[in-house]
Amino acid sequence: QVQLVESGGGLVQPGGSLRLSCAASGFSLDNYVIGWFRQAPGKEREGVSCISKSYGTTVYAGTYLDSVKGRFTISKDSAKNTAYLQMNSLKLEDTAVYYCAASRSWRGRCPDKADYAYWGQGTQVTVSS
Repeated sequence: QVQLVESGGGLVQPGGSLRLSCAASGFSLDNYVIGWFRQAPGKEREGVSCISKSYGTTVYAGTYLDSVKGRFTISKDSAKNTAYLQMNSLKLEDTAVYYCAASRSWRGRCPDKADYAYWGQGTQVTVSS
């Protein structure tokens, strides 16, 4: 059974940091692309970043969203079968429910949203002063 569980969300002031975790069970993250997505109130779900399947010790990371470039970093720990999203310099507009997702599709770039077959339950990130 494939399962993804996000954690690490919470309330943070502008300029603060959070690290989100995505724990996988029932499959290895080495064999899937992991994406982070977010959905703010009244808005569409949008991609944030992704990390590729593992090719030996090599992985590739990409970003969907220009507004998070330089602030957010995606990574994974194969031994823990967990992916992460480190979020720094948080802004009010980063407030959203954040989801991780898994895809079998890797073509040298982050997959389309529709190519992600498995999704976590989401974790709330609220940036407020």
